[in-house]
Amino acid sequence: MPIPWLTALKVIPWGDVIEHAPKVLKGARDLLERQRQRRGATGAPPPDPRDHVIQMPAPTPPDVRELQQQLAAARDELARLQLTQDQITQTLAELAEQNTRLVAAVELLRKRTRLLMGAALVLAAGLAAVVLNAV
Repeated sequence: MPIPWLTALKVIPWGDVIEHAPKVLKGARDLLERQRQRRGATGAPPPDPRDHVIQMPAPTPPDVRELQQQLAAARDELARLQLTQDQITQTLAELAEQNTRLVAAVELLRKRTRLLMGAALVLAAGLAAVVLNAV
């Protein structure tokens, strides 16, 4: 049986989520910065993924030209994987920032909901007092 979404939201420890959101964002930004530094240290421009070719090893020992081609293909693959990793890291950082904004919005909504519930209780008590005095 699926859990209703309101029940699921009540189960979430929002205090812990709010407390750890800045740490998650900082970690994502640090990861993004490390990726940028590593890419800058290699100095290799990102390859064109369309140029990627994988060669299967030959049953006979390859000559120098084949080895050079395989090495070039491996370097291209490595550069492509680094580019993909950089893109994933950027996406992770963006998701962490969105998560931080979402947590802040949820906390604001929680505060407003509590305020509204308090106001509703005060109005209900006032209405009950008016009704009891009228009787």
